[in-house]
Amino acid sequence: MRIESLLAARLFLAPQLVGDYLYFISDLSGRMSLYRMAARAAGSVPEPLLPPHLALQNPHLIGGLSFYVFPAVGKILVMLDKDGDENYLPMTIPLGGGFPEPAFGGQLSANRVHAGRPDADQNIIYLYAESRSEAKNTSYRAHLDTDTLDYLAEGEWGYAPDGNSRDHQQVILNEGYTIGDNVLYWYKDGAQQVLAGTPLADRKEGQDYGLPAFGNCFFVDDDKGLVLFTALFSDAYGLGYIDLTGGAPATVQPVTTSGVKHQGVGEFVGLDHLRGNRFSLTYNIDGVSWLYEGEFDPAARTMTLLYVLAGKGAIANGVLESTAYDKASDTHVLSYSTATSPTQIYSISGPKRKKITRHTQERVLGLPDEHLSPGEDASFTSHDGLRVSARLYLPAEGLGYTGPRPLVYYVHGGPQSQERPDFAWFSMPLIQFLTLSGFAVFVPNARGSSGYGLSYMKRIDHDWGGQDRLDHVHAMTQVLPHDARLDVKRAAVVGRSYGGYMTLTLAARHPELWSAAVDMFGPYDLFSFMQRIPETWKPYFHAAVGHPDKDHDFLKDRSPATHIDHLACPLLVIQGKNDPRVVEPESHDVVEKLRAGGKQVDYLVFENEGHDVLKIENKIKCYSEILSFVQRHLGTSSPAG
Repeated sequence: MRIESLLAARLFLAPQLVGDYLYFISDLSGRMSLYRMAARAAGSVPEPLLPPHLALQNPHLIGGLSFYVFPAVGKILVMLDKDGDENYLPMTIPLGGGFPEPAFGGQLSANRVHAGRPDADQNIIYLYAESRSEAKNTSYRAHLDTDTLDYLAEGEWGYAPDGNSRDHQQVILNEGYTIGDNVLYWYKDGAQQVLAGTPLADRKEGQDYGLPAFGNCFFVDDDKGLVLFTALFSDAYGLGYIDLTGGAPATVQPVTTSGVKHQGVGEFVGLDHLRGNRFSLTYNIDGVSWLYEGEFDPAARTMTLLYVLAGKGAIANGVLESTAYDKASDTHVLSYSTATSPTQIYSISGPKRKKITRHTQERVLGLPDEHLSPGEDASFTSHDGLRVSARLYLPAEGLGYTGPRPLVYYVHGGPQSQERPDFAWFSMPLIQFLTLSGFAVFVPNARGSSGYGLSYMKRIDHDWGGQDRLDHVHAMTQVLPHDARLDVKRAAVVGRSYGGYMTLTLAARHPELWSAAVDMFGPYDLFSFMQRIPETWKPYFHAAVGHPDKDHDFLKDRSPATHIDHLACPLLVIQGKNDPRVVEPESHDVVEKLRAGGKQVDYLVFENEGHDVLKIENKIKCYSEILSFVQRHLGTSSPAG
C-alpha cells in the first residue's frame, strides 16, 4: 500500500463558528492554511483565506490560538511563522481572506508571540510575547479596533494572561516555573499583587510549597470571585474557587463537581466559559476525550455537569482536537478524531444538546475500515510496581499476516505528553501505515506522561532517561517477550522530540534490544541542546531537566552523546531545518559522530519544516522512508495468499 491512502484524509482543525461560516485550519492544499465554508450540514466548497505560499503551524505546537475571527471589525487575527521556525507574529486579514498585514504596527516583531483569551464582543485578545534575544516574557492586552497594545507585565518566567473581568480592567496573570508549579497574580489599577501561591523569590530553601497547577481562571459572580483549574484538591485535577471580596492573597476553596458519566483512569484537563454560569469541561480518560457542558453555582461552590457533548454516542472513543462555543447561536463546534477515523468537524446545539451535525466526511482512500487497527490495551506493571499505560496495535486479521510480527516500539514526545487515539497527530497515520505493512506497534505512556495525574507526570522532572528508560527496558525484556504474537528479536525503536532523545538513549544504552532505530529531531547532547534553545525557554529547562553547571555530571550521564559509541543497529535521523526546539546542528552532530566511527546512519533533512513534518510532499517522503528503513532491517512477510 501507499501512505497517500492515509494522507488523503485531510485535517480539519480549530473550527470557529461565526455567523453563517465555519472557519478552520486544514491541509487541503498540502500545507496547513486557513479556510472557511458554509455552516450547514452538507458544508460547501472551502474558501482559502491565505495566499498559497504561506503555511500555518500545527495547532498542537503553537501554545495558544492559531487564529481568531473578530466580525465586528471585519478582521481575522492570524499567528504566522516561517516554515516551522515558531517565531509567531500576529497578522490580520479581512474576513473574506487576503494578504496578511502586521498587527499592532509591527511592535512585536522581535518576539515570538502567543495569543489567547479573546473577546469578540469588545475586540480584545491577550498576547504573550517571548523575546528572541533575552529571557524576557511580556504580556499585553491587545485591541483589534484601535490596533493598539496595553502593557501588563514582564519577567524572566513570564506572566501569562489567564483570566479577565468583564470590563477587562482586572486580569489574572499566571507565572509558571515547571509543570504544576505556578503563582497567580491579580492585576488591577495598573499594578499586580500575589493572589495565590508563593513566588520563587519568596521561597525558603528546603520548604515544600506544593504544586497547585493553577490555570483556566474565570471571573464569576459579578466579578466577585474566580473559578479555576487546580491540582490542590486532587492529583487528577479539579476545580477551585477564590473569593475576591477579601482581597489578596486569597485562599483557594474546593469546588464539588457532580454528574460525571465517565469511568476509568485519567484526569480533568480543561475549563472554558460559555455564557453566564455555563462552562465546558474536558476530561482525558484512558486517552479518550470527554466533553461536558456544566453549570456553576458560586454560592454553593458546585459545578453540575448537565450534558455529555463528546465521549459517548456519535462522538466517542477518540480525541477532541479543539472546541469552541458560539454565543450568538448557542452552538458548540469541535474537531474530533479516533485511531481509525480522520478529523471531522461537528456542531452541537439544541436545548438538550441533542442536535449533532457533522460538517465533514473525511475518510482514508481505498482502505476498508476493518483493515485499520483500533489497538488494544497493553498496560503493564513496571520494574518497581508502577502501572504504565500502553496500547498495542496489531495488523488487522483481514490483512492475512501470519506468525509473530516484527515490532516497532514507538516513544512519544514531550516528555510530559501522551500518545492517544488521535488521527490528527503525526504518529497515528504512521502506526496505521506500519500495521497495514505487517508490523506490530507498541506505544507506551511511560512515567512522566500526561493523562494520569500530576504526580505521574512529575516523575520525569530531573530524571530524563532514568526511570522512564527502565520502563521501556522492562517492557522489552519482561512484558512483550511473553506475547506470542510478537517477535521482539526483530524490533525497532522510533521516537519524535523527547521520543527521539529516548530512541537515542535506548539504542545506545541497550543496544542488544534493537535491530534498527529512528530518531526524529531528538536531543543528542543535553549541554548543546540547552545552549541552542531560545533564551526564554532556558529557565524552565534548567529547573526541570538540570543546570549545565550545577548538574554537570548528571546531564553528562543522561546525554545520549555519552553512550552513543555503543550503538550497534542502523539509525535513521530525521530533522526539520527550521526547528527552534531541537535545532538542525543537534541532529547533524550525532550523524557526523556516528559516521566518523563507521556506523550506519541515514540522514533526512526537510528544508522547509520545523519541529514537525506538515507539508504533504514531506509527509509522504517521511512516512515512506521510515517504513522502508524498518522493512530493510527488520523484514516482514507478505500476507498469506
